[in-house]
Amino acid sequence: MSEQPLDDNQKDTNRALRVAKKKTREKARALWQLLVAYSKIDQLSAASKPVLKAPARQQRHSSTVLTLLSLFPWVLLLTFIISFFWDFNGLAVTAFGYTLQFEGLLRIISVSGLIGFFTNWLAITMLFKPAQKRPILGHGLIPAQKDRIAYRLAQAVSEDLINPEIIKQKISESGIISRYRERSTRYIKGIIDDPAFREDLKSWMVSYIDEMIADPEIRGAIAQRILLQIEEAVQDKSFEKVALKTYSFIKGQQMQHIIEEALVQIPVSVESGLDKLDSLLDRLPETIDDHSESIEDIVTTLLHKLVNQLNVHKLVEENLRSYDEQHISNIIRNATNEQLRYIQYLGAVLGLIGGFIIWEPLLSIAVLGTIFLVILALDQLLFQQSQ
Repeated sequence: MSEQPLDDNQKDTNRALRVAKKKTREKARALWQLLVAYSKIDQLSAASKPVLKAPARQQRHSSTVLTLLSLFPWVLLLTFIISFFWDFNGLAVTAFGYTLQFEGLLRIISVSGLIGFFTNWLAITMLFKPAQKRPILGHGLIPAQKDRIAYRLAQAVSEDLINPEIIKQKISESGIISRYRERSTRYIKGIIDDPAFREDLKSWMVSYIDEMIADPEIRGAIAQRILLQIEEAVQDKSFEKVALKTYSFIKGQQMQHIIEEALVQIPVSVESGLDKLDSLLDRLPETIDDHSESIEDIVTTLLHKLVNQLNVHKLVEENLRSYDEQHISNIIRNATNEQLRYIQYLGAVLGLIGGFIIWEPLLSIAVLGTIFLVILALDQLLFQQSQ
């Protein structure tokens, strides 16, 4: 079926509606600027940003311990150099029929300690380097497995940390919606109680209506719409229809012109009746409080729907995949840097212990085992006292 062409009146009406929509958008922008000016949204959003701080170290004096451990490889290196000039040359001790040969001890423990340090250093370095795949050196373990790491991290986050059920539970337990509703009510009251805001809002309303009615095309379109609705209302009522036509005939002008003349008076009528706006604004906070439960239920329902639509796994994985290999490595390194340094330097300590075992296996194992048992018992005793 072909569309019927529009007559001139319909074309004028459509054109007037387009002009009205354009003016409405302009006035809406003006209203938004007015709200921004009085609400200070930028300052509010800046003040509401949470300040994130890294958790404090759980182990006391950890920085001091780490500093001391960082000196250990240098002490081992110095011991290794000294061993070339003196290494308990010819020194031996006999006790209870058991002879201990100390010659070569410095070389053994220093080399074992340095090997422990460098093997740990190399293992940690190979986790992150090379960031880009090299022909001979290959690829760091973490950069090479970037996609797999991104998937596993996203899976852990979406299943155990911030899945929709946990988010909904936290929203309900925290009472955050109720608190924000109360804060919003106080915030709105602070704005609408400002006399300058009320005057500017009234001026905006009068200006908007005046601009719409002052335009002949828009006024004509509104009058035609009103006339059409009147005619539809009296279509099945012959007496009212005759009375309407009789009134138009007696006035000597078309009914649409009568309506347009009445519309011209609307801005004046609105301006004189704006005092009622003050009472409406005064009741607004109370009205919000009266419907607080309904508002909170609606907001909660909307948040739950939003959470259910949120694919946390996909969001996290896509963000991680967008990072390059070096960025992924830096994220993991920054989160574990201190712990990795502990592992690196403890390799030197364990290597040193291994050197003593190489020097005198049975005696070293006995002494180290005794020390370990004493430390374990002391730790248990202190733990029980702290409880």
